[in-house]
Amino acid sequence: MNASNKVNFISNWIKDYINNMPSKAQSLVIGVSGGIDSSVSSTLSAMTGLKTIVLSMPIKQKSHQHDLSLKHKEWLTKKFDNVEAHTINLNEIFMKFSSSLSNFDNEHGMANSKARLRMTTLYQVAAANKGIVVGTGNKVEDFGVGFYTKYGDGGVDISPLGDCNKTEVWELGRELGILKEIIEAAPTDGLWDDGRTDEGQLGLKYQEIEEAMENPKSVNRNTYETIRKKNLHKMEPIPVCKIPN
Repeated sequence: MNASNKVNFISNWIKDYINNMPSKAQSLVIGVSGGIDSSVSSTLSAMTGLKTIVLSMPIKQKSHQHDLSLKHKEWLTKKFDNVEAHTINLNEIFMKFSSSLSNFDNEHGMANSKARLRMTTLYQVAAANKGIVVGTGNKVEDFGVGFYTKYGDGGVDISPLGDCNKTEVWELGRELGILKEIIEAAPTDGLWDDGRTDEGQLGLKYQEIEEAMENPKSVNRNTYETIRKKNLHKMEPIPVCKIPN
């Protein structure tokens, strides 16, 4: 399926999901970070014609990352009449949160807490607008190496890009006319004060991960398997203690 057909298929899938809900949602709520995944997912949501609420939620954000999210919001609202855009600054909430938990300080934990605060914000806005939260994760991150925050950016209602590799998301971005600077920006989760990139954290480029996912004989297969094994707890169902009859 070419990029144009994928765009239409995914957007129609979102609309069909809403229409087939027992209690039909009235809006789509999505966080935009200035990255390619959220830019594509929010644009596909807007294409449905349904009320689409996009939120930029900076928490100690690097200025260039936040600038890209603002530029995408501006582009989206100019292109679609059904888009409502907001910036909700979570700095103060996060600072209070981290201060209250100063006795339990942990760099990795605090980084993930940023993602979980954003998830909570998305669900509050969704509740206030009878909406659902639209995910931005792709196949590589969400179902390959588990590169996301459990109950953070992994906490969503639907995953429109969940069957698309990262390279496919970039292709969709070009097809949709997403801003060139967003397409060319180094992918980052935006959770770290030092601005570290996704590929820097993973130790592999996305193209290398995709090749390793598909080819058991890949030179990067062992690295891929190691990352995946470490994060399987995010991708598998919650373990349940089964009581024998």
